[in-house]
Amino acid sequence: MFLLGLTISGPLLAAETAAQPLNIVVLYADDWRFDSLGCAGNSIIQTPHIDALAARGIRFPRNAVTTSICGVSRATLLTGQWMSRHGNPAFEMFKTPWAETYPAILRDRGYHVAHVGKWHNGKFPTANYDYSRISATRHWVPARGEAGKQGEKIHITALQEQDALDFFESRPQEKPFCLTVAFFAPHADDPSPAQYLPQPNSMSLYVNDIIPVPATANEQAFRNLPPFLANDKQEGRRRWSLRFSNEAAFQTSMKNYYRLITEVDAACGRILDRLKAEGLADNTLILFTTDNGYFHAEKGLADKWYPYEESIRVPLVIVDPRMDKSLAGTTNNAQTLNVDLAPTILRAAGAEPTQRMQGQDMSPLYLGTPTSRQAAAKSWRTDFFYEHSTIRDISFIPSSQALVTPEWKYLYWPDFQQEELFHLTIDPREEQNLASDEKSLDTLRDLRERFAKLRDQAK
Repeated sequence: MFLLGLTISGPLLAAETAAQPLNIVVLYADDWRFDSLGCAGNSIIQTPHIDALAARGIRFPRNAVTTSICGVSRATLLTGQWMSRHGNPAFEMFKTPWAETYPAILRDRGYHVAHVGKWHNGKFPTANYDYSRISATRHWVPARGEAGKQGEKIHITALQEQDALDFFESRPQEKPFCLTVAFFAPHADDPSPAQYLPQPNSMSLYVNDIIPVPATANEQAFRNLPPFLANDKQEGRRRWSLRFSNEAAFQTSMKNYYRLITEVDAACGRILDRLKAEGLADNTLILFTTDNGYFHAEKGLADKWYPYEESIRVPLVIVDPRMDKSLAGTTNNAQTLNVDLAPTILRAAGAEPTQRMQGQDMSPLYLGTPTSRQAAAKSWRTDFFYEHSTIRDISFIPSSQALVTPEWKYLYWPDFQQEELFHLTIDPREEQNLASDEKSLDTLRDLRERFAKLRDQAK
């Protein structure tokens, strides 16, 4: 069942009756897909602090984004809306009134609201935040203050970590707070030929590891893509040529990508340590997630954008002090989405999501009694609509749409009026397009109908 509107079930949430409102911390990384975590089964990558966070909270392995590109996902985070409604097709300021975003609603309720790091939604609205430190989208940037004036550089992750820690020095002690830390890493340093530029003290990591090459990282899988993707003009292929075009390049790129992830993990650890040191850990809702997935050379591609699994699935870990301790370290396979974050944050603060927010409060999935949680899971969505606009032109990044269910994925490419159909339960790598398979025609017809309905509801 797909629910665009907010549904509230189960007992009255504790935050609504607590004398002290929950603080909110959103740890939001970039270009980090669902399986690039130790707790998600990756046996090589080192993410001890987020793994420990997951051991305290709950992880959602099927979590996904409704548009796989940084600017749109960030607008969705703030508004709880699909791109079709908030109106940011790429990197512009969204059209939804600021008063309807979760930072604005929390601030109106007396929260001290802060944003650190990447923005990517037009000009940053400084006046709408109590504390803000926006940083460049490069790996090595000028240091702040006199050091920066003298030409000293600092790694973007170290800078964003320090900016987050500085927030704790200046925040008013008597007010609840909402801090969003939008890390830039492990996003590539696009203008740099090296693409991934970790800090020097990370270069000893992964030296003796061999990163497994994905099964679909081959020329045949690339040629199996629709012809408008299977060419060297597409941006996903161009970036593949910079990072993954041979075994040596793949190993270098992936190890440096992993190093950037481990650096963000360490920064998250220091922020969480600060929460604990200030006695805030037991009264803070903590969310770790990212803006989109990432191709690690699967299908001969790099980066994101397209509606395949590697691109749309992202990690989500939630630590909620109201949660029963018996659920610590568990996973929940509900189809959660990035549109759900804003309603979840607002309800945790005792605030109401706006009527135009399209996500759902996730907390009934992990709060309340076993019976109420079971009821929430039963009524939760089982499919969702994905959308992505054309970027620059159709030869660069074409528009795409999809309907995703647990069993099937229907893809539609509007610029070319072409369809794809994958049976995910037997073809999780999306290698066999069944759109022209006579045995799948009934399924295709049903999915087209459902797709059209959800596409309309997303507006």
